[in-house]
Amino acid sequence: MTKSQLDALVAGLVKMPIIVGVDILDKSANNIISERSYTPASAPLSVFDKKLDIYKTLNEEKIFLGSLRLYSSSGVVLDRVLFGYSLIVITAIIKLSVLFWLFIWALNRYLAIPLKELMSQVNEVQLSHNISKRIDLSSTEENELSQLQEHINKMLSAMQKDRNGLLEDEKTKRNWLEDAVAKLTEELQISNRKLKELATIDSMTGALNRGSFFETAQHLFVLSQRQKSPASFILMDLDHFKMINDTYGHFSGDQVLIHFTQTIKTLLRKSDLIGRVSGEEFAIFLSNTGNDDAFRLADKIKKAIGNSTLEIDGKTVIYTVSLGVETSEQKDHLIDELFKRADLKPYKAKDKGRDRVEK
Repeated sequence: MTKSQLDALVAGLVKMPIIVGVDILDKSANNIISERSYTPASAPLSVFDKKLDIYKTLNEEKIFLGSLRLYSSSGVVLDRVLFGYSLIVITAIIKLSVLFWLFIWALNRYLAIPLKELMSQVNEVQLSHNISKRIDLSSTEENELSQLQEHINKMLSAMQKDRNGLLEDEKTKRNWLEDAVAKLTEELQISNRKLKELATIDSMTGALNRGSFFETAQHLFVLSQRQKSPASFILMDLDHFKMINDTYGHFSGDQVLIHFTQTIKTLLRKSDLIGRVSGEEFAIFLSNTGNDDAFRLADKIKKAIGNSTLEIDGKTVIYTVSLGVETSEQKDHLIDELFKRADLKPYKAKDKGRDRVEK
């Protein structure tokens, strides 16, 4: 190899980044060429070398030509290490950044957005109180959220079924309760009517009892007075009733009272009142009826009773009644005033022989 070739080789080696110096030695270890890439003033802190022997093969025999010594410094190595490390760090940062943004994208795509949509639809169901709605996520991937959606929809279906069952049970119970209340109300109304009848009706004869008769008669009497229309009062007392009880017994006496009331009712108008005011004493109040019409009715009653016969336990019972008629005057204000005047009339009829009408 010529001198110029060696110079070119050395210059090329020195230009390499990791080579700071080159020495070429002959086979006697004498330095032929020595080249450095630095000046003595800028020499590196530490330098290390690597020696390479150069051989030439001739006729299969290796001939030693000399040695090549290459020098490198710790600064060059450190620079290469730092450069490599920097490349590794930059590459790692780039990879981590890409992975991070891929993770963020996947998190939003497969978790955050579907989860937000799920919570929104759940809140909508909760606020609307409409459990017939179902969760329907836009994402169709088969994952835990889709399974959660399926479980929520199954839960809503079960809740709707239970609710419908509860509503049906409630409707059935409400219908039963309404029927029970209606039935109970009807029974109470019947009971109230019976109680009212017991409170106002004489249980034996079916006529009004004394209190109810006078209370109702007073209302009708005030109305007649306001309309300036006449009202009449008929007071009736059965003749020899004590004798009937003593002769035929009290049962027969009760049958006579019942027969007497039933006979009178056939002769009265719907607007006329009949009441039992004492044991065998009865009264009739007639609205819009003058004295003459009241007398004619009393006479019909007398004749109807006198002409009737009553069979009791194979025995024929005949009885009569004494009647007194009294008609209202404009000065009257209370039914009691009319009753007091009428109360004297049956006694007068009895004094005159009984079975008659006194007016």
